[in-house]
Amino acid sequence: MLVIGPHLSISKGYANVGREALTIDANTFQFFTRSPRGGQAKPLDMKDVEQLSQIMENNNIPVILAHAPYVINLASKSEKTRKNSYELFEDDLDRLNRMPNNMYNFHPGSHVGQGVEKGINLISESLNNLICDDQNTTILLETMAGKGTEIGSNFEELQAIIEKVEIDEKIGVCLDTCHVYDAGYDIVDDLDGVLDHFDDVIGLYRLKAIHLNDSIYGLNSHKDRHAKIGEGKIGQDAIVNIINDKRLRNLPFYLETPHDNIIGYKKEIELLRENYKDL
Repeated sequence: MLVIGPHLSISKGYANVGREALTIDANTFQFFTRSPRGGQAKPLDMKDVEQLSQIMENNNIPVILAHAPYVINLASKSEKTRKNSYELFEDDLDRLNRMPNNMYNFHPGSHVGQGVEKGINLISESLNNLICDDQNTTILLETMAGKGTEIGSNFEELQAIIEKVEIDEKIGVCLDTCHVYDAGYDIVDDLDGVLDHFDDVIGLYRLKAIHLNDSIYGLNSHKDRHAKIGEGKIGQDAIVNIINDKRLRNLPFYLETPHDNIIGYKKEIELLRENYKDL
């Protein structure tokens, strides 16, 4: 079964987002926990959460993905920024722990001149204070394109964070197809090689979700500009290969393609379902 869905706004409530996803034949969805720029999140309405849980159970939605706000930077050289990032992260985990099956994806951060090693140490230090044994949510490090001083544009940096996390069963990776291609991993002509390398460095058992995006600028560009499926440098054929790959096909896929409305996601989901091979 292809588990695929779009990125949707939760401004009208979680249950309404679940219903909206079903109208376009999605069986999962991603959402920002709050504004991408940070700030306060709406108080959780537990009746709304219970309705979402029922929708998920009745419609075979196995998991949903929460995306952290972009302002979080646990690797910042600014103590104030790290403190604010930590508090946002902590609040999100507390809220997600009261919601049905979910994961929490975040951008590892930027070392802003301190060096990769220092940034990795700061990220893992925060994660060790944030992660607890009884949390329900799996935290995902997202693969990055390599802009500026971003951490996580290669698998070795992600693994360096993971191996410093003490409760490591609560952490995994979200692979963004645009980001890894822009970072220099050739998922178009050498998908097997990229996955073999991921397995050697991190372990494919850590791969929990995929952001399915085409790329405007392409291989080694380090630009991080998403394109609609089939309209970028990755191309439709390579995207179809990804959703059908024996090592990836059972993961949840999340579309972050640039659409003005939900109809664009609907067309992409239709396209991908038509090209998904049932085994």
